[in-house]
Order: sequence, then structure tokens, then C-alpha cells
Amino acid sequence: MNTDPIADYLTRLRNGIMAGHDAVVVPASSMKERLSAILKQEGYIHGYKAVEHGGRNYIIIQVKYVKTGEPVIHGLKRISSPASASMWAPRRSPRSRAGLASRSSPPPRGC
Repeated sequence: MNTDPIADYLTRLRNGIMAGHDAVVVPASSMKERLSAILKQEGYIHGYKAVEHGGRNYIIIQVKYVKTGEPVIHGLKRISSPASASMWAPRRSPRSRAGLASRSSPPPRGC
């Protein structure tokens, strides 16, 4: 069975935010660590930490909330799937909400 590790990462993060957790644990990989670094750099999470437990590696992502208790991240969506790359023109990119949105697109050859 083939799974999409990036979609799994986003789903775990989305579910943790919807449940109001302060931290979300995801299985580690170098790609997920780079995604976490981008989210931290852009200010969407407080931070992340790679840990080992039971012989397996995990990433603990510290979710960021505003003072009202509302999460900083309001939505996560995978634009392209592993089977098909979805490309868009800059003028067709979705608009951000109050300037607080980021979009990450891999180069044509991937990350």
C-alpha cells in the first residue's frame, strides 16, 4: 500500500489544530522536517523538535495560537499529489486572507 507522507503530515497537523492540541507528533522524515522549518520561518508554528522514541524518529510540532485562542493556521491543503504535479500561474494563485497566507510550490524536479 502506497501512502502520501506529506498528506499524512498535513492531516495530522490539521487534526491536532482542530482538536486544540498544543503539540502534534508526526513520524519524522527529512521532507517533513523541511516543511516544519518553513512553517516556523513563516510564523505559523512556535517550533518543532526531532525526537527518538522506541527506536523510531518523530517530529513534535508546537502549534501556534493567537491571544483569543484561535489557531494561526486556518487551513491546510495539498495542491498537488505525488502522481500529478499541479502548476499554476502567479496571477491565478488564490488570494490570502489579510495578507497572512503562504504558498509553497516545489520546483519542477521536486525537493
